[in-house]
Amino acid sequence: MIALTLEDVGELTGGEIHGCDDPAAVVVDGVVSTDSRECGPGSLYVARIGEFADGHDYAPSAVAAGAVAVLGSRPVEGVPTVVVDDVQTAFGALARGVVDRAPDLRIVGITGSSGKTTTKDLLASVLATAGETVSPVNSLNGEIGVPLTVCRITPTTRFLVAEMGARGIGHIDYLTRIAPPQVAIVLNVGTAHVGEFGSRANIALAKSELPRAVPADGLSILNADDPVVAAMADGLASRVQLVGLSPEAEVRAEDVVVDELGRAAYDLVAPQGRARVSLRLSGAHHVGNSLAVAAAALELGMSLDAVAAALSEATPVSRWRMEVTERPDGVVVVNDAYNANPDSMRAALDALAAISASGERWAVLGGMLELGADSDREHAAIGSYAAGLGLDHVVAVGDGARAYAVPEWVPDVDAAYDLLEERLRPGDVVLLKSSRDSGLRWLGDRLAGISATTDEPDERTVEQ
Repeated sequence: MIALTLEDVGELTGGEIHGCDDPAAVVVDGVVSTDSRECGPGSLYVARIGEFADGHDYAPSAVAAGAVAVLGSRPVEGVPTVVVDDVQTAFGALARGVVDRAPDLRIVGITGSSGKTTTKDLLASVLATAGETVSPVNSLNGEIGVPLTVCRITPTTRFLVAEMGARGIGHIDYLTRIAPPQVAIVLNVGTAHVGEFGSRANIALAKSELPRAVPADGLSILNADDPVVAAMADGLASRVQLVGLSPEAEVRAEDVVVDELGRAAYDLVAPQGRARVSLRLSGAHHVGNSLAVAAAALELGMSLDAVAAALSEATPVSRWRMEVTERPDGVVVVNDAYNANPDSMRAALDALAAISASGERWAVLGGMLELGADSDREHAAIGSYAAGLGLDHVVAVGDGARAYAVPEWVPDVDAAYDLLEERLRPGDVVLLKSSRDSGLRWLGDRLAGISATTDEPDERTVEQ
C-alpha cells in the first residue's frame, strides 16, 4: 500500500489515537484488512462489530501477526488504536486519503445488475498488460470492499478497477467519493435485488450514480443494447461512448461466432479500427462485457491490437462464474452458481444451449433471492424459458426453486448430487445456476471433483 504514519491515519479518519506515544513514528505499510488472519508486518487491522462477532476481540491476533495498529470504535488494551465513532465511515475516509496520495492513478468504476465481477476480472487482466493494476478480490464491491481494494494500491499502481455494487439509492454515490472514477462502465439494469430497491426504476437510478460522478474530461461507457442504460447519457457531464451489438454503438461486435464450448469470437470495431477477438469465457453474454472492457482500455491509452490480444488471452479469475470443468469421464460441469437473477439466469441457460454436447444437457437451478413480490412470477418465467430452449433436463433444487414449476424437483443439494451421479453419462453437460445462498456452487464443486475449503469473503460479515 501507500505508506501512512499512524498520525496520518488519525488525521484522515478524524480519530483519537490511544496506546501510542509517538504516532508519527508508527508506519502502516502493509496490508489493511478487516480479517486478522490476513494481517502481517506493517498491517492496519480494521475492527468492525457485526451481528454475531466483534472485530476488536481479534485485534490481539492481528498484532501478533505483525499489525502495527488498529482502527476501531474503542481502545484495545496494549495495542495502538485509532478510535473513531463509525469504523465504516472512517475506513472510507482513510481510503480516500490513500487515493489522494496517488495523483497519477486512473480509476475505472464498474456497475450493473449482473456481470460486474467477470467484467472487473477481464478489465484487470487487460490493463495489467499495460501497467500495474489493482482490482477487487472476488466480489468486494461495497462500503467495506471498495476501501479494502483502494488500500492495496502502491506508489507505482497505474490503474485501479473498482467494482461498485448497491443495495439502495446513494450507495454508489458514496463509493464514488471514496474512489472517484475517470471512467465509468454501466453494464445493464435488471431486476437483481428488486426486493430491496422496490422497482427497476430505482435500480436504474442507483446505477446512474456512477456515470454522474465522472468529470467532464472523463468517459462514461454505456450499454447501447440496454435502453435503460443508454438513456443515462442524458445530462451527464462526461463524454459518453455506447458499446454493444447495436449499429449505433461506437465500440461494437460484428461477425460473432460461438465455438463448441460457447466461447464467442468477433470483430472488435472501434473508432481506432477493427481487430479480431476470441474470448476464452463461455457464454455469448461476455461479448457485451468485453466490449465495455475494450472501450475502457482504449480510453486509457492501450492500442486496439493490444486490447484485442489481451482480451483473447484473458481467462476466468473469480470462482463460480461460468467455471467449466471437464471430468475424466467426459461429463462437462459448468458452475455459475455464485449469483443469479432473471437476466443472468437466461444468459447462463443460453450459454448451456450453445455448448456442443454429444450427450444430454442438464440445467440444475436453485432459487433466485431478493426478488421481492415478483419472485414466484420471475421463477416461473425462467422455468418456461428453460423449457423453450429444448434442454434435455431441467432440475430445480430446494424449496426456493419450487416456483420454477419444472418436471424434476429435489429437496436439497444432497438429493441433487445423488440424482446427477446416478444419471449423468459421458458427453453430458450440466449447468449449476443459483443465487449464492442457495448453495449450488458447492454442488458444482462436488460434481467437478474440486475440493473447496474456503468461500469467497463476504464484506458484510465480521470474521468468526
